[in-house]
Amino acid sequence: MTTVSAATWLDVPADHPFGVATLPYGVFSTASDPGARVGVAIGEMILDLAPLLRSLAPSLAPAVTGPSLDTLLAAGPRTWAQLRASVTTWLTDATFSSRLSGYLVPARDAVMHLPFTVADYVDFYASEQHATNLGRMFRPGQDPLTPNWKHLPIGYHGRAGTVVGSGTDIVRPGGQRRGADGTITFGPSQRLDIEAELGFVVGTPSRLGRPVGLTAFEDHVFGVCLVNDWSARDIQAWEYVPLGPFLGKSFATSVSPWVVPLAALAPARVSPPARTVPLLPYLDDSGTPPWGLDVRLEVRLNGHVVSRPRFDGMYWTGAQMLAHLTANGASLRTGDLYASGTISGDSPDQRGSLIELSWGGAEPLRLPDGTSRTFLEDGDEVVISARAPGADGTVIGLGEVRGRILPVRTR
Repeated sequence: MTTVSAATWLDVPADHPFGVATLPYGVFSTASDPGARVGVAIGEMILDLAPLLRSLAPSLAPAVTGPSLDTLLAAGPRTWAQLRASVTTWLTDATFSSRLSGYLVPARDAVMHLPFTVADYVDFYASEQHATNLGRMFRPGQDPLTPNWKHLPIGYHGRAGTVVGSGTDIVRPGGQRRGADGTITFGPSQRLDIEAELGFVVGTPSRLGRPVGLTAFEDHVFGVCLVNDWSARDIQAWEYVPLGPFLGKSFATSVSPWVVPLAALAPARVSPPARTVPLLPYLDDSGTPPWGLDVRLEVRLNGHVVSRPRFDGMYWTGAQMLAHLTANGASLRTGDLYASGTISGDSPDQRGSLIELSWGGAEPLRLPDGTSRTFLEDGDEVVISARAPGADGTVIGLGEVRGRILPVRTR
């Protein structure tokens, strides 16, 4: 995997999160050209790829033609590498400056869209700290981790049709709830929560009946994005036994507009935490290159930083999640999205959900403006951003995913 540290001829600060070492892909439109199209972010600009490639690299142009990243995702690792190398060359060789100038669009003028068609959505539960915190809340006096937790990445199959782009308003969901006195009512969720997560975007599909091993991770996964997997904790608590999450999770999942290629994260790769339980061969990554990632998130509630989760402490890696997802022979499709589950760390200021930050509502979270929260109120806005270390002191930015809570809709 190639590490990029060269400077661009554009006026982009060396520490800009969307420098030439990042080059994330997204889908945008403008008022003057309302058609959705593929672009690459560089500094405060977006490179309009389709017309540029028709001019400079016609053989690559079909991969970025269309209103989404779908064709590029399906094109596979060779095309991904060729395109990234070409764009890097054009942005670091000043002789291309005049040829690219007409294809650069100010990011402030762009409207961002959901970057790819979500084929299937799977949500994991990969943070030991998060799972331990919830176990302590819900099963006091017992082992906080379930017996299977360190043997396999626990997950569930979610709803692809309600994965939405960053900036989409989130309507407070309604559903059944069980009160402390055992009374069952239907109404708007009173314990609406966030989950700060990292998402993995699948490019090339796999064949039904053929599991994807740990070493094939880069053959199938194109890149990563940020995910806020909104959760109605009260609805979820009543419905999830025995089959797991349903209406408490399926109402909305927000994703960031930029997908960062795995190649950009090469300098951020780290070893995952030490395994305390022996793993079965298909999950044993002790003899494979590490796929832990030093990604550092920041969660803001109404403009105030409330948490700084770190992905490098996640027990299960993206490669292990993919291996387990396909271990039964389930096939991958282009546009499959799977997410890590809530990212939480060892300290209270690294918890990636409000249920942890307020300890189940028992310890309200105090905000700098004098207000407090246990769970989300109507009008609240949540913004999750993230960065990772790049080569030679550069920064790899993942952008942000945001959403504002609207009141429940009634018929």
